[in-house]
Amino acid sequence: MRPRRSPARPAHRRSPRPRQRRPAHPSQSRKLPDRQTFTTWRPEDSGIPAATQQGLTTLEWVGRAENLAIAGPSGTGKSHFVEALAHQAIDQDLRVAWFTLETLTSTVTRAKADGSVARTVARICRADLIVVDDIGMLPAGADAAEAFYRVVDAAYERRSIAVTSNIHPSGFDTIMPKTIATATVDRLLHHAHVITTKGDSHRLQQALAGHGVQALTT
Repeated sequence: MRPRRSPARPAHRRSPRPRQRRPAHPSQSRKLPDRQTFTTWRPEDSGIPAATQQGLTTLEWVGRAENLAIAGPSGTGKSHFVEALAHQAIDQDLRVAWFTLETLTSTVTRAKADGSVARTVARICRADLIVVDDIGMLPAGADAAEAFYRVVDAAYERRSIAVTSNIHPSGFDTIMPKTIATATVDRLLHHAHVITTKGDSHRLQQALAGHGVQALTT
């Protein structure tokens, strides 16, 4: 006598999952600032020429694996503009990796401990756009120079890198060892849009105008 077969269960169709962005690495959402977008950007207040702003916001340069270097005094909108570009890139399903030079250095230094530097750099370079913000705020030692060089070299002609700095990239040899700085800048600027901002700090102007704080009560 054949054993009785249990009745077949009705098939259930799974509802389609919403499309998700592809992060460059699991911690992208934590690393990428979530403050400055083009919603709050005032193009007329920027020292970046209007035509240049419009050209960069198309992100066509990312598709060509070109780089972006913005240098100028603190408070002139460098980080705001690059943050806005990064958020726009994510909105277009591009992958973005965001670092300061300090966090990039700590990421590569940790990888040295278990011999995974090559894998870590390769993972970073899966991003379509790699941002290194605020270079030059503090002196960069050999470890920082090495980490920066490794990423720039691995991304060279393959991925886009955007950097902001209060000094021009040609002066990076004043904050990091000259030999490695020269090799890094040579690769970084070979296919790069280089922009210099000028003017007074937007933050200072707002402070002097009394913006950003509530009036004191007496």
